Amino acid sequence: MVRFYKPMFALLGILSAVASAQAEAPQVTWPSGWVVEPLAQEGASAAVSRQRAVKNDEGGTPVMVMELTMTQVESGHQVNVQGVLLEMRKAVQKDFFQSGYQSVCNKIHPATLSRLSALETTCTITQNGRHVLSQTLVGAVDDDKAYVLSFAGQAEAYKVNQEEIEGVRNSLKL
Repeated sequence: MVRFYKPMFALLGILSAVASAQAEAPQVTWPSGWVVEPLAQEGASAAVSRQRAVKNDEGGTPVMVMELTMTQVESGHQVNVQGVLLEMRKAVQKDFFQSGYQSVCNKIHPATLSRLSALETTCTITQNGRHVLSQTLVGAVDDDKAYVLSFAGQAEAYKVNQEEIEGVRNSLKL
């Protein structure tokens, strides 16, 4: 299986660059059956919080991954959420292309993340014309914090788990 969640983390450093102060981690209630993965904060300041959970199939193979990143934003800095999502989307597409996959992403559009207005885009990844993966990026800003929720999965698992994903999105305590 493709390590589909690797590219989504490539540009999380964009948000990290605007970090400056101590940040309190958001609260995430992960669905039953999802395994929370500890994330090392290598080189990151306390102003960045990352939380990730993975859903495995019966054989232990990851079929879905969700990650929430929160970054403390410097006072007075305006985060261009659309620009961040565009760069992240570009990195996802480039990485999959280099691995022999094709990807098509929908237009960035308004959405919600918990209680916040957000922007969202979803990419469909294919191989030899067959839909194999889907990945969604959701970005939002609240006062002095920026958030990115990313979830990705094998095509069928992505469809089947939409209710759980919506539950996480709506229950976030940001």
